[in-house]
Amino acid sequence: MLRVVIAEDAVLLRAGLVELLTRGGHQVVAAVGDADALAAAVDADRPDIVLTDVRMPPGFHDEGLRAALDLRERHPGLPVLVLSQYVATPYATRLLGAAGAQPAGLGYLLKDRVGEVAEFLDALHRVAAGQTVIDPEVVRVLLRQQAADRPLARLTPREREVLALMAQGLNNQAVAGRLSITEASVVKHCGNIFMKLDLDPAEGNRRVLAVLAHLRGE
Repeated sequence: MLRVVIAEDAVLLRAGLVELLTRGGHQVVAAVGDADALAAAVDADRPDIVLTDVRMPPGFHDEGLRAALDLRERHPGLPVLVLSQYVATPYATRLLGAAGAQPAGLGYLLKDRVGEVAEFLDALHRVAAGQTVIDPEVVRVLLRQQAADRPLARLTPREREVLALMAQGLNNQAVAGRLSITEASVVKHCGNIFMKLDLDPAEGNRRVLAVLAHLRGE
């Protein structure tokens, strides 16, 4: 069971998230509609994970994202899963930059992913466990933006598929399952990717962060 604080200004979606998480066996300790209430709820009773929208009152710009990053400054290691209506790469880049400085659980998902309940709950659990989870569509956009980069151009189509799944935080076994190939093939593709992109082949969250750093063009 996870203790969750939800920050979402849309009343119906907020109620739906509360119902979904409660049915999933989790405890929603607070469900609020603005960034100030989010900060107060986390400070009062630190949860296991924060689930927040990017855009919230009063300006409906990036208040939720800024509140989440500020909370991680005050509560190091606090897992945060950010929800966004659209693929907004500047927001994703800011969040991933924070991941580079403090790699404990961070996630960025599109709100459409909430409708895929099993996938959404899996992402929630992985972020709470300290992993980095990025929405597949965000990864695809980042890949397209970096398509002209010479190192990425060296990758084969299959290596690009493996890279996209790695960037979502999937391990070798999960990548193999998604692509219907053997785990040994995934290991071989990963080795080629690391070599071509000059990435650190360390396993785990550091690997994801290294890949995302490359996709951001750093």
